[in-house]
Amino acid sequence: MIRLFGKRAQAPVTTVKEAFYPEGKRMYAIGDIHGRADLLLELHQMILEDVKGYGGQKQILYLGDYIDRGLQSKQVIETLLETPLPGFDAVFLKGNHEQAMLDFIEFPEATAGWLTFGGRETLASYGINVAYMPRMKDICNLAAELDDILPDDHRAFLEDGLLSWRAGDYYFVHAGVRPGVALEDQHFEDQLWIRDDFIDSRADHGAVVVHGHTISPEPVVRENRIGLDTGAFHSGVLTALVLEGAGRRILHT
Repeated sequence: MIRLFGKRAQAPVTTVKEAFYPEGKRMYAIGDIHGRADLLLELHQMILEDVKGYGGQKQILYLGDYIDRGLQSKQVIETLLETPLPGFDAVFLKGNHEQAMLDFIEFPEATAGWLTFGGRETLASYGINVAYMPRMKDICNLAAELDDILPDDHRAFLEDGLLSWRAGDYYFVHAGVRPGVALEDQHFEDQLWIRDDFIDSRADHGAVVVHGHTISPEPVVRENRIGLDTGAFHSGVLTALVLEGAGRRILHT
């Protein structure tokens, strides 16, 4: 079963497929952070309180989209790199926004659209100001400035995120999977960007897919997937799924 804690506890939840997380381990999977370091710190503290007294292996997984939209993208990455949760094994997935930022640095003219879906805010967090209507020359200069100012460890963090992670009967990925394609054969563009074809599917994907990317006001629990993007950058609600054995529960800010 799944239990909701806090102000959102009245949300209806659909029946989910029975699935098991590996014995002796507890997983905390966190949805899209999107530049809200304040919420990340709050949720980290909730997790530390929740895990007190637990003697098994503690794991934490982040589903990607650490940056953009919110105003604290740089601070989110600093928090994850400099103050990791003690005693936890951490897994970091890559989201489409991390890939979009990397693409902007390398191909600014072709990917200038990044500025319209969160790039401005991320640049501002690194101290880079963007004109209201930047010219193409300005865009190339912005990419060069970001390339120059981005710390090496931040760049490595953005580049090294995993596309997926599997444990027990669960498959963790940022956006979702292509229905009808084996999990081991999924394409990286689908893992980062897919939406309707995955969200609308009732197919058995071979595991319960835990994902972010598609915003919903409540965690979405279906037989074949669990969606954890609750729009933290504007809602103030950052969500974590807790998995242990056959149990599931939700923590959120």
